[in-house]
Amino acid sequence: MAFASSSAIAANLLSNGSFEDGADGFDDWTLGGSSLDGFPPVVIGYNNTNSYPTGAFGESIPTDNAVGNPAFDAVGRQAVYFVADRAGPQTLSQAVAGLVLGQTYQFGFDVYIPQNGQNNANPADLSASVGGINFGPFNAGALAAQNWFHYSTTGVSTVNGAGNFQFTFNSGGIPAKDFVVDRVYLTAAIPEPTTWAMMLVGFGAVGGAMRSRSRRRIASFV
Repeated sequence: MAFASSSAIAANLLSNGSFEDGADGFDDWTLGGSSLDGFPPVVIGYNNTNSYPTGAFGESIPTDNAVGNPAFDAVGRQAVYFVADRAGPQTLSQAVAGLVLGQTYQFGFDVYIPQNGQNNANPADLSASVGGINFGPFNAGALAAQNWFHYSTTGVSTVNGAGNFQFTFNSGGIPAKDFVVDRVYLTAAIPEPTTWAMMLVGFGAVGGAMRSRSRRRIASFV
């Protein structure tokens, strides 16, 4: 997987991708797996120095300002925090309807690495899956701390109909790195504008060649 600018895209297939809905921020999401040290994923508020579970252990997380997110969800007041040192693993999932066999889907999110998590020696990663597509893993230690980044990648569905979108969080020891995630999306990708332009040029060339052949055929019968 790689960092990428977002493609031209259709509708977001995920609900509450900004974790703003519900008393705990997890409306439409289902938490699963285990937290062996008692630190499951939680939704925390921006710009506070609270401890867990409403903050990032005293480190203030700035409002998401990542460039490149297609903004299905506006930047809100909170995001989800993955922090367990002994995740066995933890999951965050929701049902997705109407997947299409052979369709390319784009998945993305914004991510922030707190400094207090980046200072921890052990790795942590986040992967995702839906419709037979596995996106990941994303390594929390791969980015500079205290910056928001946009991350996106694509995959091709191997199923028709309903599927289950799932984040899976794993940590590699005590203490492990952690990260904050916001504005998650899953969408059916469509070609970039430049791709459409190239396709139209191609169709024009094909049409011109067909007209040329037609004229030659007419001339041969004169």
